[in-house]
Amino acid sequence: MTDLEVEGAESSVRAPERPSTAKWIAAAVAVVTVGLIALFVVADPNDPDPTRPSNLINRPAPEAVGEFGDGTPFDLARRKGSFVVLNFFQSDCVPCIREHPDLIEFVDQQAQLGVDGAELYSMVTGDTKSRVEKFFEERGGDWPAVYSDGDSISVAFGVALVPETWIIDPDGIVRARFQNVVTAEQLSVTIQQIREAIR
Repeated sequence: MTDLEVEGAESSVRAPERPSTAKWIAAAVAVVTVGLIALFVVADPNDPDPTRPSNLINRPAPEAVGEFGDGTPFDLARRKGSFVVLNFFQSDCVPCIREHPDLIEFVDQQAQLGVDGAELYSMVTGDTKSRVEKFFEERGGDWPAVYSDGDSISVAFGVALVPETWIIDPDGIVRARFQNVVTAEQLSVTIQQIREAIR
C-alpha cells in the first residue's frame, strides 16, 4: 500500500461525533430550569416554619453596604444596638407581593415598641429604583429600601431566591433566616425568642 493509499484510507475513517457546545449549553439550561421549577413547586407558601439553616447563623453579619433610594449610604454595621430585619425582595416577585401586607403589620407592631422595636429594610435584588418606588406607592409601607452595586448584599448573604428574610440581633449577630413568605407573627415571635435567649 502506498503512502497515498494510506492517506486516502485514513480520510475515509470518521472520528466519533462530539456533541457541540450549543448542545451542552442547552442541556445545562434545561437542568437548571427543571431545578428552579422544582424549587417553586416544592416551596410551600403555608409552611409553618420557613426558617432554614445557614453557616451565617450565630456569626457576625457579613458586610452589607449600599444606599437608600435618595442616595444616602446604608451600612449594616452602623445599625448595631437594634434588632434589624433584612427582607430581600423584587417588586414583581409574587410571593414578595403576597407577604407585603404582613411586613406592613410587622412594622406597625414594632413601631408600638418604640426604641425596642426592630428595624425593617427591604434589600432590593435585581430591580430598579423606579419599579420599587412604584411598588411601595401602590401597596403601602414606609420602611427604607436599600440598593447595592451588583446586588452585593444579596451575594454576601447567599440569597438565591426571593423573598428571603434575615434577623440580626443588636450585637450584629445573625440569628435567623426565613426562606419564602414570612408572616408578621413569625417575625415578632422569633425576635422575642431571640431576646429571651440572649439576655
